[in-house]
Amino acid sequence: MTPQLDVIVHATHEAGFKVGGIGAVLNHVLADPEYRRAVRRTLLVGPFDAHDPAERERLFAPQNGLRVRYSALHGIVEVEEMLARAFERIELYYHVHLLYGTRRFGSHEHEVILVDPREMVPNAVERFKYHLWEHFGVESDRYEHDPDYERHVRVAEPALLAVQALVGAGEHPRPPAARAPDPAKHVVLIAHEWLGLPTVFCAMMRFPGAYRTAFYAHEVATVRRLVEHHPGHDTRFYNAMRRARARGLYVEDVFGDQGDFFKHALLKAAGALDLFLAVGDLVLDELRFLSPVFARRPMCLVYNGVPDEAVDIAQKQASKARLQQYAENLLGFRPTWIFSHVARLVPSKGLWRDVNVMARLDPLLAERGESAVLFTLSSALPAGRRADDVLRWEAEYGWPVNHRADNGDLLGPEIAYYRMIQQYNHTAKATRIVLVNQFGWSADRCGRRMPAEMRFEDLRWGTDVEFGQSVYEPFGIAQVEPLGAGALCCLSSVCGCVGFVEQAGGGALPNVLVADYVTLPPEVPAQSLSDVLAIGQAERELVEAMTAQAVAAQLISRLPRDTQALTRLLADGQALVRRMSWAVVVREQFLPALAEALRGT
Repeated sequence: MTPQLDVIVHATHEAGFKVGGIGAVLNHVLADPEYRRAVRRTLLVGPFDAHDPAERERLFAPQNGLRVRYSALHGIVEVEEMLARAFERIELYYHVHLLYGTRRFGSHEHEVILVDPREMVPNAVERFKYHLWEHFGVESDRYEHDPDYERHVRVAEPALLAVQALVGAGEHPRPPAARAPDPAKHVVLIAHEWLGLPTVFCAMMRFPGAYRTAFYAHEVATVRRLVEHHPGHDTRFYNAMRRARARGLYVEDVFGDQGDFFKHALLKAAGALDLFLAVGDLVLDELRFLSPVFARRPMCLVYNGVPDEAVDIAQKQASKARLQQYAENLLGFRPTWIFSHVARLVPSKGLWRDVNVMARLDPLLAERGESAVLFTLSSALPAGRRADDVLRWEAEYGWPVNHRADNGDLLGPEIAYYRMIQQYNHTAKATRIVLVNQFGWSADRCGRRMPAEMRFEDLRWGTDVEFGQSVYEPFGIAQVEPLGAGALCCLSSVCGCVGFVEQAGGGALPNVLVADYVTLPPEVPAQSLSDVLAIGQAERELVEAMTAQAVAAQLISRLPRDTQALTRLLADGQALVRRMSWAVVVREQFLPALAEALRGT
């Protein structure tokens, strides 16, 4: 039965506009009709920087759907006088800027409160940090050097007072006093990742028991660091976690004190919340691995959804033709197959694993007289490059086939990946890899050699294979986006979406290849926890080589070589995504989880 909720407050750094995965979740959940029927009022609360031009551009872009109703900074006051006075008092006391309004999610609008805390008065910050230590054991003096930590700690108290001004009861007192909780309302406060936790902690300290609190784990930051920063990556960590849990051990028993990491400190303190939502099966296991407290807490699986798009074979073939034409414009040949990988360019995405698979696939395709191009759409800069720069680089040296590292083209981890594919392309016979280190997939963003009619949907609909062989991937939305367009999706076994795919597919997964980089071969000693903890780069690369060979063999056999096979993949993929849609997630997972949170109120 769908619960009836008075108010849900989402505390997130993506309250103002979409940045990444959390924003994608909010966009779909808050637009869902079932959510709107179940939740009478929704608030999003988080930080903003009023003086950052890039942030202002994204915040006020028409497609963001923001309507400002209060911002003294912008001279906008379109709220009742008592609320405006309450906001003004909060701003004056804490020396912050507030922005209140609504944002459009689908056909509906939800309320948004944003706080710019950059000039917040120091004594208020220090007092809140003292209370964080007193109530939750968080030693802020260890983390004050980190601007992310400072930003979200500073936001917490003025944000909570602004929330209470909107949903509380009684008079609006002068800060630091806050309007009282309304006893007639059930209010759920959700911290999306560690970034929302300081606001939730503030509510728990100021109004014990007034809110039902939930932590929405889109990842486990402690585990991400342990996986990414060790050369054994997922091959080591997940084997170690399984053996440790079987012995009743927890993360710091096995990997030592993690107290230097502020995200871990906040996560440990989150054990006091009422409920935990996890986007994948492994995220549940990782949370329970944090400490005995977490192992006892109520947790619910709430997978991310998959876009449920009806793509027919004509649309699929038209999109693929545009991608083939782009490949031909860049490389001088029209490939039989289009492969893709859409991801952030970070170590966790395991992009080298794609190269490993391509190297095994190349001779198999050559034997058949077939060819393929892998487009890696990945940028170290979230906003990508200026379009004018891309046009100039395209004319000067053939971007994106060729890149340079001395002019703002290649940055950070892009350099090592480009060198890897440069070496690969030099020796490959039937395949090429192209790094498009840009945000967007259109001619105005990617140059004149991209067909003028190209859209981002073409990359999703026209691809034959989407790679997603991550070493750490709590869910992996992008990896399964092309499912409904009949693509083969190649996922690592640690991707959180694998559990949802298996549940929805009922064991039959014609559209999905699961690359297992965790199961150890006999050549790697694994008799004890010590053996597993000794796994390093050499052992991982042995596992990767064996897995790449197996993945290449599966791909060469599953690629659809006639209309009948492609039609079958389309039908199977669309049947799968219907069972994995956002509507299913909201109805069968998210809302029942919130009903769990309300028990006991």
